[in-house]
Amino acid sequence: MVIAPFTRRLAGVAAITAAVAVMPLASAAASVEASPVIGHVYVNDNTAGHNTIGAFDRHANGSLTPQARSPFAAGGAGTGAGLASQGALQISSDGHFLLAVDAGSNQVSVLRILPGGRLRQVPGGVVSSGGVLPVSIAVHDDLVYVANAGDGGANYTGFRLSHNGRLQPIAGSAISLPDGSQPGDVLFNGTGSALAGMRVGTSLIDSFTVRDDGHLTAAPGSPFPAQGVGPFGSEFRPTNPHQLFVSNAHNAAGAGTVSAFADSASGVLNSIGSSPFPDLQTAPCWVEISHDGRFLFTVNTASGTISRYTIASDGSLALLGSTAIGPNPAVGAVDARLSPDGRFLYVDESATGSVAEFAVHSGSLTLLAGSPSSLPVGAAPAGIVVT
Repeated sequence: MVIAPFTRRLAGVAAITAAVAVMPLASAAASVEASPVIGHVYVNDNTAGHNTIGAFDRHANGSLTPQARSPFAAGGAGTGAGLASQGALQISSDGHFLLAVDAGSNQVSVLRILPGGRLRQVPGGVVSSGGVLPVSIAVHDDLVYVANAGDGGANYTGFRLSHNGRLQPIAGSAISLPDGSQPGDVLFNGTGSALAGMRVGTSLIDSFTVRDDGHLTAAPGSPFPAQGVGPFGSEFRPTNPHQLFVSNAHNAAGAGTVSAFADSASGVLNSIGSSPFPDLQTAPCWVEISHDGRFLFTVNTASGTISRYTIASDGSLALLGSTAIGPNPAVGAVDARLSPDGRFLYVDESATGSVAEFAVHSGSLTLLAGSPSSLPVGAAPAGIVVT
């Protein structure tokens, strides 16, 4: 076909215009490629039927790129729906293994982290969670506790993690919970001497001391009443194992709070300062604290924001403000985790099936260009780990 000179000139202009239009995208891709991989981000996809773990390469500039073989089979089954919990995916203390809840099959899976960040199921690494609907995992050294949230099998159950990644149940370790308790988080303090559990359904907080044999001893007066409705996410301060922070997720709209407790040697919880501290948002659920213990971030799921606090030496909180997770507040933001160097914060977006990426500057957050990064189709993300 013969093209007239004028038509050829128009085609040439269009080609140049198209080339210019894609330059920013090409530049962004080149920027990712030029930024070295320094770690990885893993997400428990909680996919219905065969559960998977989504894996990303984490670049020095904070950006994420999916691993070529992602997602990796976890070994058990997910539910395909939100778990309403914190800590559904954890990393072993030596950094060699991932531990994931398989809520759809009442199991826990262990996967080995291979060079380059790939994952491989540990032989014999899929075990019963010891209850119904496992939702949260706590890890300290070789001691592991799992929170099971389902009626007829709600409990905290203990395991030992062997050097080859297999979980061995600790006989007689299970602490039964009443139906309706709906534990949403179980966690150790930094020394492994204390363990706490949040009963979202009944607004109670369990507090235990940890014995040398891995069994738990309930603190005098435990469970303790929460300072708001639906105690949900929680974290011990990294720089002070005797300070515990808990989000209260089910208060009225705009009335979310975060509580601060002093945890005594016997496990008794005492309120700090004027706790609970206002959040001024709706449904503060997930809690993350900077590694230096200076700042606390809580993900407000219903508001689509992240609230930012400073933490005083005595554990009192001062609200700095809130940062939007993205242009759409209905992203269903859930678990959040800081990078090991504290420079970036990564947040599950369950409603969009993606992971948001923020740069962290002291107590401020800046959404990275190109955020969020998509998870596999069918993911209902619950739990995130950053290496």
